Parts: sequence; structure tokens; C-alpha cells
Amino acid sequence: MPTSRRGGRRRPQQSQNTQTPTVDVHVADGVRLQKVLAQAGLGSRRKCEELISEARVEVDGQIVTELGVRVDPGKAVVRVDGMRVQLDPSKITVAVNKPLDMISAMSDPDGRPTVAELVKDRPERLFHVGRLDADSEGLLLLTNDGELGNRLAHPRYEIPKTYLVTVEGGEVYPRVIKQLTSGVDLDDGTARMDKVRVVDAVPGRTMLEVVLHEGRNRIVRRMFDAVGFPVARLVRTRIGPIVLGDLKTGRTRVLGRTELGTLMRAVDL
Repeated sequence: MPTSRRGGRRRPQQSQNTQTPTVDVHVADGVRLQKVLAQAGLGSRRKCEELISEARVEVDGQIVTELGVRVDPGKAVVRVDGMRVQLDPSKITVAVNKPLDMISAMSDPDGRPTVAELVKDRPERLFHVGRLDADSEGLLLLTNDGELGNRLAHPRYEIPKTYLVTVEGGEVYPRVIKQLTSGVDLDDGTARMDKVRVVDAVPGRTMLEVVLHEGRNRIVRRMFDAVGFPVARLVRTRIGPIVLGDLKTGRTRVLGRTELGTLMRAVDL
């Protein structure tokens, strides 16, 4: 099936006269598709039947329009309007606004505060995807979905991350921005930012929004150090399609169905 440049599946073209799948995705001892969709939060059973009848539901890459189709929710890949639906209710992904001086780990032998403290009341066994340094703040994702976590961390998918960075050293001139986007030589190779723009400036300090998909240790700080503008504050505001928004420091929220679907699409799930 064709895919878009960003990895999302295009909605297949189907003849209006076609009423049954070309490939049989029916599992005799499975669960009715409309029930599976309803349990995944797509709406009432009646609403989910309408989604199927309107040819908006795919199972394993095949449009399904029959209401009697049964599927195995533990194995089937189901999409609605091209967006993957998480069918396993035990799998969650949580957005965290990591505070300053907290480490991105689920435990620490030295007794330092960890992000595990922010989700200590949740029953799931979560792990962090990527990390933020103790002296950095902002968006971090925790999940118990191993496949999603592995893909988000894999450099193949080049998930962009956005930061608000306050630097010292005065005004950041266009030539410096060009250097950051063209390439900065570091001790472990050249690094480039995808986008850099000035947000605000006061005497002695400049705030910038930067986007990059590099995952090397302390890469943002090292790049700004290399061009003579040490970082005073760094806040991650976005990971791929997931935005920090108005989530307060130290608080968490479980990603909703649409957010999770866009995140899964970003890593070709």
C-alpha cells in the first residue's frame, strides 16, 4: 500500500461497488470489529458501525466495510482515516514536563530525584523515551509500549525535537544562525540544527527556538558553546507531533487517541 513522505498511510481508493475486502481479514473466533473500535475509544458501537460502513476503517492494510468482520485485537493493525488505533488498553504513553534538577531515569543509585516520582501512582511499568539532562526542562515521554519506544529512539525515524533556548553572550546574529544550520564541528563529528529562529532578545541574552533531530548527549548545549553562546536555560517544547502546551512543570498527562495515532504514524506504526 502506498505511503506518504512522512510515513502515514494514504486512504486507499476503493470502488463504490466493492462491498467485501479483497483480502479476507476475518478471524472466525475473533471480536467484532465495531466492538474493538468502541473499546479503543472511537465512540459508541453504532458510531463505529458507521465508520466501517463509510469505508473509513482498515484492518491489516485492507479497507473493511462489512459489519460482521471479526478480528484478533492482539494481532490486527487497525487504522481509522489512515491513523493507527492502539487496541491494547494496557499500553499507554505519558507526556511529562520534567522539572529542573530531576534526572531522566526511573531509578538512581545515588538517590537523586527521577522522573519515576512523577508517575509513582500509576500501575503501569513505564520507561523513558530519550532523555533530558538534569539542568534541562520540558517534554519527556514515558511509555510501556516497547515497539513505540524503540522506534522513537531509533535514528532511522529522525523524530524532530523543538527547544526554547536562552543563551548568554548578547545578540545572536544571522551568521551564527547560518553556522548552526550549516554545521558545527564537535569532538564527535559535525552537528546541524534543522531550524533556528530568534524569539526574543534583551541585553546580554537571546531566546531562540531550535529544531533538530540529533540525539547525541547534550547536543544543543555543545553546539551553542561551540559558537560562543553558552546556554542559560533549555526547555524542550515538542517531540515530533507531541506538544508540551500548557502542561505545568512536574505534571503529566496520558496521550489521547489522536495524539498517540499521530506519534505512531511518525514512526511508521
